Amino acid sequence: MFKNFLVKKMLQKQGIPEAQIDMFIKMMEKNPELFQTIAKEVEEKVKSGMDQIEAGMVVMKKHEEELKKLV
Repeated sequence: MFKNFLVKKMLQKQGIPEAQIDMFIKMMEKNPELFQTIAKEVEEKVKSGMDQIEAGMVVMKKHEEELKKLV
């Protein structure tokens, strides 16, 4: 899928190991709606003034149980 290719290239540029990239893409394929929700929530927090990394951590913590089920 083209979207997976783009995500993979983006993560590779950030220096993330290949094994973690593959795991992340598989998780996205299992529940794409969850990742859309996470992206929207992070975006909302960033727009309200929160740092992007901090926003990501807060939202991921909120969805921790759902993410664990995908692993």
